[in-house]
Amino acid sequence: MIGRGIVLYLHVHQPWRVRDYTVFDTATNHEYFAGVSEVQRDNRTIFEKVANKSYRPMNALLKELLDTHPEFRVSLSITGTFIEQAEQWAPDVLDSFRQLVSTGRVEIVSETYYHSLAFFYSRDEFERQVEMHRQKVRDVFGVETSVFRNTELAYNDELAAWADGYGFKGIIAEGWDPILGWRSPNYVYRPAGTSNIKLLMKNYRLSDDLAFRFGNQSWDQFPLKPDTFTEWTNSALGDNGEIVNLFMDYETFGEHQWEDTGIFEFFKLFVGNWLANEANTFYTLSEACDTFDAADEISSPNTITWADTERDLTAWLGNSMQHEAMHHLYALEQDVIRSGDDALIADWRRLTTSDHAYYMCTKWFSDGDVHAYFSPYDSPYDAFLYFMNALRDVRYRVMEHHTYGGLGG
Repeated sequence: MIGRGIVLYLHVHQPWRVRDYTVFDTATNHEYFAGVSEVQRDNRTIFEKVANKSYRPMNALLKELLDTHPEFRVSLSITGTFIEQAEQWAPDVLDSFRQLVSTGRVEIVSETYYHSLAFFYSRDEFERQVEMHRQKVRDVFGVETSVFRNTELAYNDELAAWADGYGFKGIIAEGWDPILGWRSPNYVYRPAGTSNIKLLMKNYRLSDDLAFRFGNQSWDQFPLKPDTFTEWTNSALGDNGEIVNLFMDYETFGEHQWEDTGIFEFFKLFVGNWLANEANTFYTLSEACDTFDAADEISSPNTITWADTERDLTAWLGNSMQHEAMHHLYALEQDVIRSGDDALIADWRRLTTSDHAYYMCTKWFSDGDVHAYFSPYDSPYDAFLYFMNALRDVRYRVMEHHTYGGLGG
């Protein structure tokens, strides 16, 4: 029997934050990423804080839910940069993710290893990072990936055609009203111009109730009760809906919404409430693709994302600093790759992580508040300055290879 299902997808990511890298460091110090001397953005300190607040307790809760409810399922995307940090500083966290995956009811989703915007700048580098991530997932978790998510759910028809040609069975995107039109996000769709791949679109209203509004005491629905959210989910499906796609950052649980908001207990009770109805179930992303036929075709000629009120790329490419940084970053690609210098290539790829551009955002009002919350820097201009200084040093290292014949010529 095909049940009315929730597709729960959680995104797990930590970037390598750039330290206070000054012009005086260039050509002398090739360590770009923040350490203990910059406590505000020390990568290890931040990782361990979030591990204690989110990764460890949420993984324990997910394991409990999997053990308690045979119908419970979840899909996770876990970036390569997160895995690198977990391997160094919290191997127990990585082990707990392995335990979840070993149940057979937790799916790993494919993406770019470095959480980059490479699709929009270099198709070659984009595909290299996708393959790096797929291999890392094989090595760490022993599973294959069959559904794709692009960084920040950045999606358009061209990406869907690429993913279809690459052999993915599914791809996910924001269920943004201007794209859906009169349609509901609570069905499986076919991307325009594709043959085999399915499209699942986030129900942003219900997802954002948890990701952004849950702990807001000025929200007219605060405090949100599990029974109420169950009613909303049932109402969203109505008589004919198939799936409700709840997509959000993994760090929603414990980091963005702190434990004292009641988010963990709420989620535990909600899952129990939902599954108390025998007609209800959970699906992984790939199971939803396998279970349901496409209800219609969706076209998205312009790029949409799951960020900010515009749902476009302006969170990363909305000002001249961001454009300049990305232009200079990808202009170095060919020479960096040709250098054959593994350390240089790894450093350059860590700089492709989209968070660096996000920290340079200069938006105001509510979106600006969100950007400021996630940024470890005092201002977007500091983020730009340190990033560009690091790029100058990358260029210096490239020129060293050129001078000594490493790049030929």
